[in-house]
Amino acid sequence: MPDLFDPVVFGDIHLANRIVMAPLTRGRSGPTGVPTELGVEYYRQRAGAGLIISEGTGISREGLGWPNAPGLWTEAQVEGWKPVTEAVHRAGGKIVAQLWHMGRLVHSSVTGTQPVSASATTAPHKAHTYEGKKPYEEARAITHDDIQRILGDFATATRNALRAGFDGVQLHGANGYLIDQFLRDGTNHRDDDYGGSVENRIRLLREATEALISEAGAGRTLVRLSPLGLVQGCDDSDPHGLFIAAGKALGELGIAAIELREPGAHSTFAPSDIPPVSPHIRPHFEGGIILNSDYDGPSARARLSEGVADAIAFGRPFISNPDLPDRLRKELTLADPDPSTFYTAGPEGYTDYPVAAEQAAA
Repeated sequence: MPDLFDPVVFGDIHLANRIVMAPLTRGRSGPTGVPTELGVEYYRQRAGAGLIISEGTGISREGLGWPNAPGLWTEAQVEGWKPVTEAVHRAGGKIVAQLWHMGRLVHSSVTGTQPVSASATTAPHKAHTYEGKKPYEEARAITHDDIQRILGDFATATRNALRAGFDGVQLHGANGYLIDQFLRDGTNHRDDDYGGSVENRIRLLREATEALISEAGAGRTLVRLSPLGLVQGCDDSDPHGLFIAAGKALGELGIAAIELREPGAHSTFAPSDIPPVSPHIRPHFEGGIILNSDYDGPSARARLSEGVADAIAFGRPFISNPDLPDRLRKELTLADPDPSTFYTAGPEGYTDYPVAAEQAAA
């Protein structure tokens, strides 16, 4: 069975090890969505991962409602990402851009427009805004013209990602955002060819993935799914049936890899008692499967030994352990992150976590 430190190939992307840095929203890019010098250092520090998946990166102002998150729809944003990808590559790493449309999980005070979704629904809880948290607003149902426009935005963002030096792209189809809002019958109430049956509800997932493939090629395209229960107000009556069908569809497209968030009942984010779907997707998907949620070194190795996963993604441990692969290799204690600095400005809790060697010297 493979070890965490064995190389692996996902499509056209060659990874030095099977440790993946999961996408982590950090909110350090400013209101224009342009990455800064701090972002260059942050990603460079973590280039020991076999693959870095960037923080969620907006394909349009409409789809990016998280304050100070980065984008890939303007020339300035493309230029801002170039030093990031160059720094990762100089450090020997690989990085793909996660492309993000948040759907109804935005607020008009950030985007300037009414939220959009599969159907006219309102998300529970509150949105992050520049003025603090505000209740979500009702989304309007996307029209067929809107869908074509958004697919075009995905294609443009993919083209921009490649221009910025990324090794590939990942479609964010998880965690209750736009693609997930179409996938699940709890938020998709449509009666057209994007609603009703599972086949119809996975249509936008397929078409958005095809938009990425049209620019990057299947060998540089990844997709993120969260085959679990309720997340950010988004749920489905038959998640196993839905996500097995989604996995089959992505397998037919021949993409490089899928990342699956499968949290357990005690997860730190969106806990779920839904049994893992990944073993049922594996027979239908020949690309790489990356599993994500609350792993440490021993549990990651155990999952690899089962033969379902090809790599393991680590999220919050990468925030506070920039040298996470080295710590896992040497079985060193992991530092805990400070949640109060997850989304603040500046280097605190972002680029100032020490590596193990620095801690030992101190």
